[in-house]
Amino acid sequence: MSPVTIRLETSRLQLREFKGSDKLAFARYRSDPAIAKYQNWDIPYSEAAAADFIESLQQLTPGILGEWYQLAIELKATGEMIGDCAFCILADDSKQAEIGFTIAQTHQGKGYATEAVTCLLEYLFKNQNLHRVRANCDPENIASIKLLKRVGMRLEGHFIKSLWFKNNWVDELWFAILDDEWN
Repeated sequence: MSPVTIRLETSRLQLREFKGSDKLAFARYRSDPAIAKYQNWDIPYSEAAAADFIESLQQLTPGILGEWYQLAIELKATGEMIGDCAFCILADDSKQAEIGFTIAQTHQGKGYATEAVTCLLEYLFKNQNLHRVRANCDPENIASIKLLKRVGMRLEGHFIKSLWFKNNWVDELWFAILDDEWN
């Protein structure tokens, strides 16, 4: 039996499985302090760590409850991997998921993240038949807040100093969208 794969397309992007050749681009943007600031990894992010992470992704099957599944974001015109997006169908509720996304700083401000997240939401609602998708965001991450609102997600909660993150208590913003709002 062949493994389950996901390959999604927009006019400018492919959302696809990671491959070994992505490790340099992946390590490079994960090592950028501006990118890592709101993410749970430490910098510098080595090529070896990137290779190990990509190898671990190749063992995963999309849609397993409680497991994050990550897709590379590639520019169709050049084949360059410029970021990633991910989803996790909740372990305790198979009709809900959480999403996340990262775009290399050199490719921000061009609409790629909006395009990728819109494509991912479409997949989750249409192919996974989800009821609700949520996303967590730091209140200082203005670009991500704008993106989540742009794709139709609403702010559902602002939790004050609710997360121990990089040696500090930080606030969390929670956004969500329902399937019937997406249609």
